[in-house]
Amino acid sequence: MAPTRDQSTQRIILQCRGLTREFAGFVAVAGVDLDIAEGTIHALIGPNGAGKTTCFNLLTRFLATSSGSIKYKGRDITSAKPSDVARSGMVRSFQISAVFGQMTVLENVRIALQRKRGDNFDFWRSANVLRQYDDQARHLIETVGLTAFVSDRASILPYGRRRALELATTLALDPEMLLLDEPMAGMGHEDIAMTAELIRQVAANRTILMVEHNLPVVATLSDRITVLARGKVIAEGNYESISQDPAVMQAYIGTGHG
Repeated sequence: MAPTRDQSTQRIILQCRGLTREFAGFVAVAGVDLDIAEGTIHALIGPNGAGKTTCFNLLTRFLATSSGSIKYKGRDITSAKPSDVARSGMVRSFQISAVFGQMTVLENVRIALQRKRGDNFDFWRSANVLRQYDDQARHLIETVGLTAFVSDRASILPYGRRRALELATTLALDPEMLLLDEPMAGMGHEDIAMTAELIRQVAANRTILMVEHNLPVVATLSDRITVLARGKVIAEGNYESISQDPAVMQAYIGTGHG
C-alpha cells in the first residue's frame, strides 16, 4: 500500500466546492467538493458513469461548470480558459494517447518543449534552431525510460511506450500538478507495472490527481482516494477505509470495476 502523507500539514493546491454539470437535464456531476493536497497522489475512482472524466474536464476547464467554484493555488479559475489553466501549472493527459505518430520520440518531446516559447508551435523553424531543445528532450525521454526508442517513430512504439511518450510530452510543460485520465487503460501487466513506477517517480516533486479503474494500482500509489457514484462523492479517505465503506461496496455491486 502507498505510504499516506499527512494532508493536514500540506497546502491545498486544488479545491472545488459544489462542482456541478448538467447536460440537458441530466446531472453528470452533482455538488462535488474536492481538496487536493500539494505533493500527494489523489485518486478519483468509481463505477462507469460515475462522472470521473466529466470532473476532470470541469477542473481543467475543457467543460464549463453549471455551478460551483474551482480554485487552483488559491486563485479562482472557475471561468478561466483551458490554456490559461495549463500555463498556471495544472496540466492533464487524456485517455487516448495524443502524440504525432510520424514523428520520432525526440521530435515529439521537442515540440512539447517549444510550447514554452509562446502560443504557436514553430514547425517552420530550421532544424538548427529546434536542436536547442535536444538536451532537455533527451533528459525527459530518459526520465520515462524511452532512451532506447529516441529515434523511433511514435507510431511503431508498443502501446505502453506510447503512453510513456505522452507522459514525457506532458512533463515538458513543467506542470506543478498533473491530471492523469486512466493512465493504465488498455495496458498489460508489464506496462502497468512500468507506468505505475513512472507515476511514482514524477510524483516526487509534483501533485497528481488521477482517474483510474485499476484498483490494485490505486491502492499502491494513492495517498488519498475520492469515490464518485452517480456524480456525487460517496466516500473519501485512504484505500483501507474506502474499501470497507458500505456505500462504496454497494456502488460497485453489479457494475464491475471497468
